[in-house]
Amino acid sequence: MVQEIGAGFVPGPVLLLGAPGVGKGTQAQRLMELWGIPQISTGDLIRDNIRLGTVIGKRFKELVDAGIYVPDEVVNQMVADRTAERDCERGFILDGYPRTLGQAEWLDSFLLTKHGEAGLPLVAVSVQVRYDELLRRVTGRRVGPGSKRIYNIYTNPPVSPGVCDVDGEPLVQRPDDTEEVFAERMRVFGEQTAPVIDHYRDLGRFEEVDGEQAVEVVTEQIVAALRRLRTR
Repeated sequence: MVQEIGAGFVPGPVLLLGAPGVGKGTQAQRLMELWGIPQISTGDLIRDNIRLGTVIGKRFKELVDAGIYVPDEVVNQMVADRTAERDCERGFILDGYPRTLGQAEWLDSFLLTKHGEAGLPLVAVSVQVRYDELLRRVTGRRVGPGSKRIYNIYTNPPVSPGVCDVDGEPLVQRPDDTEEVFAERMRVFGEQTAPVIDHYRDLGRFEEVDGEQAVEVVTEQIVAALRRLRTR
């Protein structure tokens, strides 16, 4: 079904939004496979630029090492450089950017300058999951330290409680998967994302999908939402 509704469709630049635990990474991977377009994560871009010792990477490292806030223009330039690569011609999926209204406004202007009025503007789709369900997904997550297999004590428990099915090692909970950390991440996400959502909603380039359904159904809803957004 996803292949049928996605066939022959040029997605253009897409911003996939979602709070921690909504399954945004899974959906991005499925869209990448469907359309052959890249996912662009600012976190990955930062790490790659620092590792490769690029001009931007060196600048970023200097600022971080000095404890100085990294200005938008540095992050914007990394995104500009990455989206100029050939694999982005049919579109790309942004993850973790734009985080602020300023970045969103810059990106809109950049894409317009780059492609002109005939180019496809960025459209945003937000995957929605209730807070209680997100909390259950995140705090229930356990990992096999050796096998790296991921479980959830509520939705995908191991055969024997507390131990990995693969090697029998005791499962561990990641430090970030506690309720306190999750609550803070949600607070920051809400503060940063609200202005970006309002921006694209006001422009008529925003839709929401229900992330509490089967993975395949969520993908179908995202593709359908993108089709609607591209026909407006």
